[in-house]
Amino acid sequence: MKSTLGIAAASLASLAAASLLTASPAAAQSSGAKEKCYGIALKGKNDCAAGPGTSCAGTSTVDYQGNAWKYVGKGECEKAGGSLAAKTGNTKPVPKK
Repeated sequence: MKSTLGIAAASLASLAAASLLTASPAAAQSSGAKEKCYGIALKGKNDCAAGPGTSCAGTSTVDYQGNAWKYVGKGECEKAGGSLAAKTGNTKPVPKK
């Protein structure tokens, strides 16, 4: 009986830890720790907003698509060469030193 309770407790702990790792982009935004960064996402790796004909996350059609964004840490977007607003084109971002 004791081992069954131990297994159940371990399973619950694993589920709790996994739920923290899979927090949604909406949860990240509401925490205030993240910002939308346009033009840095690789093809199919955006968090949302990839322009006409796309539904949302994972739908960018090219690397560095200017109207597709990813969540990044507050203050990190422009350092990575991205933009805080949608932009045209898909040029590779140039990180700032």
